[in-house]
Amino acid sequence: MVSIKEKEAPQIINRCIQKIDKISSYAQPDIQRINEGKIGVLYWHLDPKKPESKEELKKIREAGGYSYMDFLELGPGKVENYEEKLKNFYREHMHADEEIRYCLEGGGYFDVRDKGDSWIRIRIKEGDMIVLPAGIYHRFTLDTSNYVKLMRLFIGEPVWAAYNRPQDDHPARKGYVNNLMKHSEVSLGAY
Repeated sequence: MVSIKEKEAPQIINRCIQKIDKISSYAQPDIQRINEGKIGVLYWHLDPKKPESKEELKKIREAGGYSYMDFLELGPGKVENYEEKLKNFYREHMHADEEIRYCLEGGGYFDVRDKGDSWIRIRIKEGDMIVLPAGIYHRFTLDTSNYVKLMRLFIGEPVWAAYNRPQDDHPARKGYVNNLMKHSEVSLGAY
């Protein structure tokens, strides 16, 4: 019999949940469900190996005002405190600003909440670009490749502040919920 210290149990449970979640859904992003839910998530597929994708990315950046760009490689040996970073990304949270990610290599999953507070799993792999609206509850984990290289885009200087759930009184969350209520008949969806 294995003895688990009480303080270790949450970390072990979290790792088990991540492993179980990685096994599910290997399909393309569920664009229809994202659109039907009208949750404000935007999606594009831009093959990073094709020259025309650079021009499309430029148009998206200009239209969104995404003036700052950097890169994140996430995988064992690719980033300091890998396990801690992965755990933080997987904890359900929201941001005060949009989260814009373009997958250049590897893959992972963004889980977002629909209007009914159920999860929608969005698989991203090479060429997928996603924009999560400010205030949406979400989390991220790697797929079985255990590696991803992402281009991160920001409006102006980057802000990496994550606000763990619950944050229902946060101005960005209130704005997101109000936007959902006002525009529930309009699809904010994918391209």
